Amino acid sequence: MDLLFLKDIVDYGVIGVLIVLSIISLTFFIERLIFYKKVDPKKYKNLKVLENDLTKHLTTIGSIASNAPYIGLLGTVLAIMITFASISNSGLDAAKIMSSIALALKTTAVGLVVAICSMFFYNILARYTENILAHQDEEV
Repeated sequence: MDLLFLKDIVDYGVIGVLIVLSIISLTFFIERLIFYKKVDPKKYKNLKVLENDLTKHLTTIGSIASNAPYIGLLGTVLAIMITFASISNSGLDAAKIMSSIALALKTTAVGLVVAICSMFFYNILARYTENILAHQDEEV
């Protein structure tokens, strides 16, 4: 019984972290899109300052994209460890083992979804940044 409770904490804790990271990624993505629509590159006298303003939060989105699969994998590994501990306490039941392992993989799946979405956001924003900088560089 304690192991099942621990498994729920691991699953929901890891999935909760991944949901928070996805909200952060989406929030920064929307904020950057709004900023890109409003930014006037002509107001910037220094190209480096413009680049710094354009790339704000891109590192965070990229970090979420690169680390979300690892966080999901950590949840899977912990859940499988708990499953094995449960097997040692209650004996072998093939259906229960397969069910537990299948459920353990959900954290990896959620991590991959968060990573794919964040990488998509990052690439869109990086392209916007390149376009704005290219147009500004032509004018200088």
